[in-house]
Amino acid sequence: MTDLITNLDKAQTYLQRFRKEGVLNHIDGQAMAADNGEQFEVISPIDLEPIAKVARGGASDIDKAAKAAKASFAEWAAMPGKERKKLLHRIADAIEARAEEIAFVESVDTGQAIRFMSKAALRGAENFRFFADRAPMARDGESLRANNQLNITARSPIGPVGIITPWNTPFMLSTWKIAPALAAGCTIVHKPAEFSPLTARLLVEIAEEAGLPRGVWNLVNGFGEDAGKALTEHLDIKAIGFVGESRTGAMIMKQGADTLKRFHFELGGKNPVVVFDDADFDRAADAAVFMIYSLNGERCTSSSRLLVQSSIYDEFTAKVAEKAKNIKVGHPLDPETVIGPLIHPVHEKKVLSYFDIAPKEGATVATGGKKAEGFTGCYVEPTLFTNVTNDMRIAREEIFGPVLSALKFDSEEEALNIANDTEYGLTGYVWTSDLTRALRFTDQLEAGMIWVNSENVRHLPSPFGGMKSSGIGRDGGDWSFDFYMETKNIAFATTAHAIPKLGG
Repeated sequence: MTDLITNLDKAQTYLQRFRKEGVLNHIDGQAMAADNGEQFEVISPIDLEPIAKVARGGASDIDKAAKAAKASFAEWAAMPGKERKKLLHRIADAIEARAEEIAFVESVDTGQAIRFMSKAALRGAENFRFFADRAPMARDGESLRANNQLNITARSPIGPVGIITPWNTPFMLSTWKIAPALAAGCTIVHKPAEFSPLTARLLVEIAEEAGLPRGVWNLVNGFGEDAGKALTEHLDIKAIGFVGESRTGAMIMKQGADTLKRFHFELGGKNPVVVFDDADFDRAADAAVFMIYSLNGERCTSSSRLLVQSSIYDEFTAKVAEKAKNIKVGHPLDPETVIGPLIHPVHEKKVLSYFDIAPKEGATVATGGKKAEGFTGCYVEPTLFTNVTNDMRIAREEIFGPVLSALKFDSEEEALNIANDTEYGLTGYVWTSDLTRALRFTDQLEAGMIWVNSENVRHLPSPFGGMKSSGIGRDGGDWSFDFYMETKNIAFATTAHAIPKLGG
């Protein structure tokens, strides 16, 4: 209790500026209200109390931000990579210096437990450092020899880009998109999610205090139907990086089609964790629990479908249910809390609706299945449904909460069919001690990222992204530069070869 009280006091100190000043847009180095003077209110999911008023940007604000990004592009793109490297490392240093502030603000804004948000800022700094070190090589290409010809490839930044980030772990995901864009030499217009905009304001502030030139990074708050639409349609914006729902991604692609923008989408998931009867039982159970109940289940890579071989199904699901029952639901600033409130009453209503749907479809509530008692905010119990079949809505639709559906399979072939029978294809998790089975199964599993005998452990140089309705393109390593940069080929004739003669 003492730690919670201390953390509450710290949070109030960090939030005081937002309560007083609100959350402004940031365009061409200047904090400013929306052109139309409109604001919207952001509430904390902890108690549904207002945190701050936020500038509600629209088309004119996006236009100013895009023009600022365009005006600053040439100078930023021309900066030597080694200089961008130094600057991005300074931003990482500044993030680390304000890590506690970022964590507390994000925890209150999103409802995510402080035990996880305390690492969010450090992961964000790590993203900046990783891409900072790659900035000097971002333009590098390769030489390709042909008969009597030498081809040289090179890369150059695509131009001003739009970054649209989600409401779950917004700080870390913003750095994951923005750091490689800056390292590549692009300028940015960032539109954060309206449910959790606070740390985006901190991030651009940190970057400019670290020396980022004005206009390179612009921030416009607002809603998808106005600010988001204007950003995706703007002629000066050459690419859109988006993290969010699959339906929204499809809408963004339609909006940007007339300007032939490039898109990178990290979208939804209904990810399977497949547990064979030869798996390390305890480790598999721990991993399955961690990947659905950490971060309130509000993560695109959560293992929301648990596929267990029939011979161990009852024992395994009983173990998972017992672990879920012991997970602490509470105030996100309590260091002991694992599950805090869901992001917003609108999302809480969606998650709770599945607690009515699942039993009607024949699923069994092994644990949870209702709103958590004793709280004012958007709290739900960690939930496990058993006796689930893959035609049920809880097995097919992305719930995006601490809700796990356990399905049974007999054979490897059946497991693969169930795992692939989904519109999504972001991640998969496979637990088995049979190496040949792991190789065979992962080769056929339709997912952009697969972990074998592991929970989601990120390796920054590796590609991150999904297939099917889970996204387009890859982040991570040089895959990020493939999106933010144009590749050109220059062919040099190495001999005076014969040129076809036409017209005499």
